[in-house]
Amino acid sequence: MNEACPSTSSPRQTTRTAELVSTLTCPRCAHQTTLTMPTNACTYFYECTGCGECLRPLPGDCCVFCSYGSVKCPPVQEARDCCAPRRDR
Repeated sequence: MNEACPSTSSPRQTTRTAELVSTLTCPRCAHQTTLTMPTNACTYFYECTGCGECLRPLPGDCCVFCSYGSVKCPPVQEARDCCAPRRDR
């Protein structure tokens, strides 16, 4: 006797993982560099390989990827606590 498989019509759960590759664009010379972002630390400083400018996060951003990257950092993408200093102290 052939029995039908149980129904699997329940909605599929999808988990979105953070995108880890971002292209930084220097605000001074417009040089672009594609980098893999760390998942366990923020990148506060980056020296542009085009002009040597030291990039720092803009006010309100936690890292150079959030300020100058094509993709925000993994903690911001995943809406979890970031490593930016708390402003309420």
